[in-house]
Amino acid sequence: MEKADVIILGGGLVGSALAVALDTHGLTSIVVDIADPDVILAAGFDGRASAIASAPYRMLGAIGVVDRLVGQGCPIQGIRVSDGLEPGALDFEPEADDGALGHMFENRLLRGALYAAAQAAAGVDLRMKTRAVAVDRGPHGVTATLDSGATISAPLLIAAEGRNSPTRDAAGIRVARWSYDHAAIVTSLHHEHSHENVAFEIFYPQGPFAILPLNDDQQGHRSAIVWSVKRHEAPGMMKLSDRGFLAEAEKKMGGFLGTLGPLGGRSSYPLGFHHAAQIVSDRLALVGDAAHGIHPIAGQGVNVGFRDVATLVEVLVEGKRIGLDLGDPALLARYQRWRSLDTLMVSIATDGLTRLFGIPGRTANAARRFGLSAVQKLPPLKDRFMAEARGESGEVPKLLQGLLV
Repeated sequence: MEKADVIILGGGLVGSALAVALDTHGLTSIVVDIADPDVILAAGFDGRASAIASAPYRMLGAIGVVDRLVGQGCPIQGIRVSDGLEPGALDFEPEADDGALGHMFENRLLRGALYAAAQAAAGVDLRMKTRAVAVDRGPHGVTATLDSGATISAPLLIAAEGRNSPTRDAAGIRVARWSYDHAAIVTSLHHEHSHENVAFEIFYPQGPFAILPLNDDQQGHRSAIVWSVKRHEAPGMMKLSDRGFLAEAEKKMGGFLGTLGPLGGRSSYPLGFHHAAQIVSDRLALVGDAAHGIHPIAGQGVNVGFRDVATLVEVLVEGKRIGLDLGDPALLARYQRWRSLDTLMVSIATDGLTRLFGIPGRTANAARRFGLSAVQKLPPLKDRFMAEARGESGEVPKLLQGLLV
């Protein structure tokens, strides 16, 4: 039987970051994932991009992943929030010496860097195209039987399998969930004028429209689009010709980036919310979408997962140093306490924003514009929002400060 400090089920962005971060601190892991690397690292895999906030970006730097991403991310130097194309926008611009608010990366580039880092890490045993067919969480440890016939064991099991985590469900952990009447259309497009490294979040009653800066390529200036539409409209939007889609996008953007096109590949995803009642059980911890899933309205999805990683690593490394069993209930309770308030607050805030900006009518429109203008004129409140966007609110784990534990 092969042993490690932890078994991680799921080797996506969050699972692989966790494995690499643990290895950086001398803890070993066996990562089990059903995906085929050749498929998930292919150029056209899903077309999505992620805004990595400045605190999780510091963590990726501390564990050596940023070195594999040099020149591949676009710094976000400002965020502009508006209610439709009306005046009264809210601008977030960091001070010159504060650094970028975050960096935009195409998911395939992030995935590739994390996969390469995990492969290169001596303490990470990566089992791709493999699934766990039986898992036993007993009083003395966790044992998993893989479809390869191998049996592996560790003191702790970590579920990083995404929103439909079978491990979470098998543990009987209750999940609050609901679906929004929205789907996200995700694509990239080229445009005539530079985005000047600014991300735009334009709210419409039909759903938010986000324009996220990407690095230029040979065809010119480029941005990622996350367009929330009513769920029943998504199939029609996906069937539109490129020319028709770009014409609709131009209406949403008001032409401020000039002529649009060419257009990248389009993907559509149903939008929902879920929040696990607890993120630990006997010898089990949940991270990332296995623990919580939020609306992409604030671009915080993968960042909340990376905050889970930084917290869990700090808890486990300190526990190992004082000789505790890594599945010790006291350690897991500390992780639960540290993460539960932050994830709940982010979840409530993003859900509230989605509902607030979805209220139609002139009165609601005027109230939202008044609210945006008020925040614009109140530096302390604006700083609070900026800290949240950076991932620096609450008690910040060392890795999010760019420090090793």
